[in-house]
Amino acid sequence: MINAVGNRMTREIARQSKLADALERTQIQISTGKRLQRMSDDPVAARRIATIGTTQASMTTWQANIKTAQAQVAQASGVLGSTSDLLARASELALSAANGTMNPADRATIAAELNAIADEIDGLAATRDSNGEPLFATGVARVVRFDSDVSFAPVQSAAAAFVIGGNALTTSLRDAATAVAASDATGIGAAMTGITAAVAHVADQNASLGLSAGRLERIGDGLSARGIEVADERKSIEDTDLETAIALLNAQDLTLGAAQAAFAKINRQTLFDLLN
Repeated sequence: MINAVGNRMTREIARQSKLADALERTQIQISTGKRLQRMSDDPVAARRIATIGTTQASMTTWQANIKTAQAQVAQASGVLGSTSDLLARASELALSAANGTMNPADRATIAAELNAIADEIDGLAATRDSNGEPLFATGVARVVRFDSDVSFAPVQSAAAAFVIGGNALTTSLRDAATAVAASDATGIGAAMTGITAAVAHVADQNASLGLSAGRLERIGDGLSARGIEVADERKSIEDTDLETAIALLNAQDLTLGAAQAAFAKINRQTLFDLLN
């Protein structure tokens, strides 16, 4: 009989210990705002949270890539805009030099300005981005990942932007300068054709940057929308439902209190009370 009483007491103590542990877990869930404190609480949910966390980390990287690419595209567009302005000025100079009545001094001045414009455009082609890297890649255009299955080069290579027909854009300018200095009407005409083609080429390249900018904006908007959805899903799995948790805490507290009171009352009985 005494052994039976002892066993009942042991089982009751174990039950109350479990109730206390459950109460403590609920208190921690409320204080931290997190329903899962360890993977064993809900292995399936924990695995899903880990997967979502990996996705969120990737999305953060992709968003950073988009912001960097958008800055590079804007910078490249500005560079090509300046190049276009310089080519327009070169075209004006070559056209004015086509006038056969211009004196040698004026031709020398125009030739010098054409060469200066060519040097300036070469400098623009070598522009570096905020990271100190060539804005227009010297080799193949740099491809960047912006989503799990989306990768492309936001800014074209230097060869694509500043080379036409196998020749640098500035070749026509230097040819024009040489022809103007020599009063070579045929050479000036050929150079003007090359400059006109260069103007059109740069306009096309700048339009390509505009397409990249639009694409980056759409990808960024899509990632932002998905990021909200993923965060909401994680919140629904990971965060504590405070209303439910507080109700559970109150119930657990009442249950534990009642068990402790009953246990204390039973233990106040004498051995003869239990035997009878």
